[in-house]
Amino acid sequence: MKNKKTLVLGASTKPERYSFKAITLLVEKGHSVLAIGQKAGEVAGVKIQTKAIPLKNIDTITLYLNPLRQRDYYNYIVESKPKRVVFNPGTENPEFYQLLELNAIKVDVACTLVLLTTNQY
Repeated sequence: MKNKKTLVLGASTKPERYSFKAITLLVEKGHSVLAIGQKAGEVAGVKIQTKAIPLKNIDTITLYLNPLRQRDYYNYIVESKPKRVVFNPGTENPEFYQLLELNAIKVDVACTLVLLTTNQY
């Protein structure tokens, strides 16, 4: 399996949150993980940053932010040039899909947890 450097945007230290579960499973599956959330903390050895961090060679950004909160990150995500952005359930955002596609970034409306557990990540 190829290591896909992934940013989890909307990360949480609360175990019941899907972003927490995604970080844990990404680490278990051997992917390099970065995380940005509202509160600093740590999940599965991954430090959660509270501000945008410089990104290089990022494969995937997986979103756990509602469409309104995503707006603050539009430029950041586009300028990071990920290969794809995963819109998890509840984060669907057709306005942002267009912007990403105009910048040759793949849009994946899916669940990161499902992709990982079915080896489609």
